[in-house]
Amino acid sequence: MTSLDMTSLEFVGFSASLLSVLNQFPQAIKVFRSKDTHSISLLMYCIVVACITLWLVYGIMLKDAPLIWANALSLIPIIYIFIMKLTNTITGKDKLSI
Repeated sequence: MTSLDMTSLEFVGFSASLLSVLNQFPQAIKVFRSKDTHSISLLMYCIVVACITLWLVYGIMLKDAPLIWANALSLIPIIYIFIMKLTNTITGKDKLSI
C-alpha cells in the first residue's frame, strides 16, 4: 500500500469516526432543549447503547485508539438521550413503546 493509499484510508476512517461521533448530537441538543422524547424509540436506543458499547469494548480489546475514542465520544449523547427517554417513560411522560 502506498502512502497515498494510506492517507486516503486514514481520511475515510477519520471522516467515518467524526460523523459517528457527531450524528447523535443534534438529537441530544433537541432533547436537552425541549425535554421531549415522545417520538424516540426506547428499544432503538437500547440497541444503539449496546451496539456502541460493544464497538468500544472491541476497540479496547484491539487497543485501537481511533475506535476507542470514536465510540467513547459517541456514547455521550447516546446515553444522555437514552437516560432522558427512560426517565420520561418511567415517570409517565412517555408511553412505553418500541
